[in-house]
Amino acid sequence: MTVWTAAKIRGAKGKERLACLTAYDYQSARLLDEAGVPLILVGDSLAMTVLGYADTLPVTMDEMLHHTRAVARGVKQGLVVADMPFMSYQASVDEAVANAGRFIKDARAGAVKIEGGAFRKPLIETLVHNGIPVLGHIGLMPQSVRATGYKVEGRTPEAAARILEDARALEAAGVFAMVLEGMPSAVAEAVTKAVQVPTIGIGAGPHCDGQILVTHDVLGMFAAFTPKFVKRYAELGRAMSDAFAAYRRDVETGNFPGVEHEY
Repeated sequence: MTVWTAAKIRGAKGKERLACLTAYDYQSARLLDEAGVPLILVGDSLAMTVLGYADTLPVTMDEMLHHTRAVARGVKQGLVVADMPFMSYQASVDEAVANAGRFIKDARAGAVKIEGGAFRKPLIETLVHNGIPVLGHIGLMPQSVRATGYKVEGRTPEAAARILEDARALEAAGVFAMVLEGMPSAVAEAVTKAVQVPTIGIGAGPHCDGQILVTHDVLGMFAAFTPKFVKRYAELGRAMSDAFAAYRRDVETGNFPGVEHEY
């Protein structure tokens, strides 16, 4: 049995491609783990996919801890990474260390994810020095949507250079891998070649060391919008809706429960 740790993920650079997904509950985490997914992210995307918010900003530490605990109970082999929610690490290094520690100690995550580039280097160094593995995240950063909006980053030479600078800073700070979101494929390819830790792309093209998608998007369970970079592998949302409607009809017409369902 392969058990994935932050160190093993880091060591996969150049050896194997990493297929990563999100999970927010025990059952989906168990199924992802059985499928051999090496990195399972408890993403702050649960704000939208599970809790019904319009973006990721409202989700709280308590909500993230609750879902991380559930996911961790379902995973035996993959690395569980907890997304640190908006304002859980921005105010101060001390608060960030305390909150990250709760994910590791209380929720049993194997690592945390933090958005931000070179300016996050001191914080990431402190977390890593305190034994907390960090997954970086640069490019399009959903927690900064109020300031930047949802747009592809790195389209100009200057912007691409900043992304490359951010990637090198994160590597120097000690991240075991980094998410590259919403950038041209050529920029992600340059970053992937420039750093010695795995890059995990989402809307960043085929040249990264791995890919990550939101599980609800992959399964066709999130209907609000579908980003260009998403590939649907099932239409469970439609299947669930059909099943619920069939159940309602059976109850209304008296077809359920049948004799076979009686004691």
